[in-house]
Amino acid sequence: MSARHPIISVTGSSGAGTTSVRNTFEQIFRREDVQAVYIEGDGFHAFDRDTMRQMMAREATLSHFAPKANLLPELEEVFRTYSESGGGRTRHYAHDAHDARLYGIPEGTFSDWEEFQAGSDLLFYEGLHGCVVNDQVDIARYADLKIGVVPVINLEWVQKLHRDRSFRGYSTEAVTDVILRRMPDYVQTICPQFSWTDINFQRVPTVDTSNPFIARWIPTADESLVVIRFKNPKGIDFSYLVSMIHNSFMSRANSIVIPGGKLDLAMQLILTPIIMQLVERRRRLA
Repeated sequence: MSARHPIISVTGSSGAGTTSVRNTFEQIFRREDVQAVYIEGDGFHAFDRDTMRQMMAREATLSHFAPKANLLPELEEVFRTYSESGGGRTRHYAHDAHDARLYGIPEGTFSDWEEFQAGSDLLFYEGLHGCVVNDQVDIARYADLKIGVVPVINLEWVQKLHRDRSFRGYSTEAVTDVILRRMPDYVQTICPQFSWTDINFQRVPTVDTSNPFIARWIPTADESLVVIRFKNPKGIDFSYLVSMIHNSFMSRANSIVIPGGKLDLAMQLILTPIIMQLVERRRRLA
């Protein structure tokens, strides 16, 4: 952790909604004039698309969730370097034709590594592995604010199935195979990270998702609740949050439940003062 060069890490599994959370952070950064540099977890995959497919054909349980499929020591080194000096580097992965045009590279490949711009207020990470702690790395120790975004498992599968079938052209059978392949790494690598996070946002559907493999649409925000869990509730003004967020309530001493449609408002209310504390502390020391 670094007062001069703070790091915010948003961690969630594939399809969990981390991109929407990033959009909320970007709104806060823009409104509060915070200069952030960004890391996308996909940029730290170890293999391009063709190589990964070849390796998955040889290893039945290999997935992008696995530590061996990602450059976790390199990611930890970027976190360490940024926390010490405000420097570091990242690259981009082209998921689709839009990304390929944006970065000027073929689909399924990586851009060149590029150095962070100098003078940033903080580093923002969004991806799968922002809080990994294992025998090889301890990425969680470098982040000053750790956010977990994790829908209940059936909802996560519904979102994964819908996205991959609608936007990536996969069949239900192919997506199901990916889900099954990922399960060991989900249990061993993804889930443990949410014990290290400072705040978790967990979306819970209020409609039937008993069989996610036949669901025809994703439950809407109005058909969902969000459980917000604070690792350390000290200093959190729950009475203020409950009064500001209509139909919210406390479910435990460290948790508040809100309507799904109020997630953006809740994040703005909760995260803005935390972000500004990090930034103002940095600017005093700069």
